[in-house]
Amino acid sequence: MIWIWLGFIALVMAALAIDLGVLNRKAHVIGTREALRWTAVWVTCALVFNVVIYFIYEHHLLGIGATATIRLSGYDAALQFFTGWLVEYSLSLDNIFVIAVIFNYFGVPRQHQHRVLFWGILGAMIMRGAMIAAGTALIHRFEWIIYVFGVLLLLTAAKMLRAGDEEVHPEKNPLVKLARRIYPVTPFFEGEKFFTRLDGKRAITPMFLVLLVVESTDVLFAVDSIPAIFAVTRDPFLVFTSNVFAILGLRSLFFALAGLMAQFRYLRFSLVFLLAFIGVKMLLSHHHPIPTHVSLAIIFGILSIGVLASLASMKRERETGVSEAAREIAELAEELDADPDREGSSR
Repeated sequence: MIWIWLGFIALVMAALAIDLGVLNRKAHVIGTREALRWTAVWVTCALVFNVVIYFIYEHHLLGIGATATIRLSGYDAALQFFTGWLVEYSLSLDNIFVIAVIFNYFGVPRQHQHRVLFWGILGAMIMRGAMIAAGTALIHRFEWIIYVFGVLLLLTAAKMLRAGDEEVHPEKNPLVKLARRIYPVTPFFEGEKFFTRLDGKRAITPMFLVLLVVESTDVLFAVDSIPAIFAVTRDPFLVFTSNVFAILGLRSLFFALAGLMAQFRYLRFSLVFLLAFIGVKMLLSHHHPIPTHVSLAIIFGILSIGVLASLASMKRERETGVSEAAREIAELAEELDADPDREGSSR
């Protein structure tokens, strides 16, 4: 089974190398249309890989899905992968807004934002891989830890419900403070460079500080998202691969939605209910387990309600704005009709 793991990691590394070394070798501003195309590409890749998941688990290639503790059919594995990917992809939406706040705080040039996200996502995959390995070991050794994860998700949902707009304070970030103590920081960005020389000494650029803040922020989000995926599947390969595909799609999704997230005002409430549902699912996992297909339907319904409610709200606001403008024009016309002298003087 180790060969399937190595093959998947090699495939991801090859895709990232092509991304940075060929497709995005030169820094450029990624527009909405380009971002939407890449979002579609990564979503398609996840769906195609889901078909691969079905076949390798259905035939238990190299023993995958047929261990002493986990035995999954192709259908069950594919359903769990898709549900896990949808959960992780949805939870990354909140991450997008925070990353946008970080970029605005540091004033990162738009043409260099892709490079920060590239290395940030690479680091996120490594850190999440370690957290998934630790979580799998904990659940295998201490079955009751699943209840701790469930309570953690419920607390996170309650905290998210009470919280207002996201606030980011990079100057208080421990990694930023440590980096400033070790290296001097240049006052300006130097293209895509993370390191440079200042007065003959090795120094870091603000771009490196941005990377540190993005990485540390992802760790905080992973504390929520990693337990959530364990509510969907306990298979470490499905947990890891669904996380990776969600992370890979985060970059293009950021450039497509970063400027629109504030308009989807009810999507955040969907994420609150999503976390709460997953937390309840974990608490009921031993005595009243919720089937994966039922969970998928509930998750899809929660997200759909948030999106549709946001779209309806935007439509109402546009209609209200148009009606108010029409009313003001009508009032002005009435004033002109009532005061002919004013009309003549305006001419």
